[in-house]
Amino acid sequence: MGDWYVIGNIPTPPERDAYNAVESYHLDDEGRIRTRFRYREGAFDGPLRTMNPVGTVVEGTGNAVWGMQFIWPIKAEYVIVDVDPDYSLTIIGRSARDYAWIMARQPATPEQRYDAAVARLRALGYDTAKLRRVPQRWPER
Repeated sequence: MGDWYVIGNIPTPPERDAYNAVESYHLDDEGRIRTRFRYREGAFDGPLRTMNPVGTVVEGTGNAVWGMQFIWPIKAEYVIVDVDPDYSLTIIGRSARDYAWIMARQPATPEQRYDAAVARLRALGYDTAKLRRVPQRWPER
């Protein structure tokens, strides 16, 4: 749980021009994953956009597959494709391979780690030509 900075992604339509994108996760008392996704639209000083989907873990997946509900009753599949042993970088994808997110605990990650995540997505069949580096600049001004 906690904060994850979106370092790169195959973006959904709202994310195509996101800056300073951060996903924040909190497990509530009922086992749901309360999420706050926020980003600046179009520039570092662009309007702040926020989404608050609620996630649930799909049983029998070892906590690796989530249903993320942005609009009732639809749940989007999110798959935890990979996570570093030190829990500092993760890759989230979907079975359809249409969207993906490379996220880190810090707003920047070494190039070799980012490149390794891109290679992992490519090996899994994602079109990495669609990946976008998400600009991050902190603290926000």
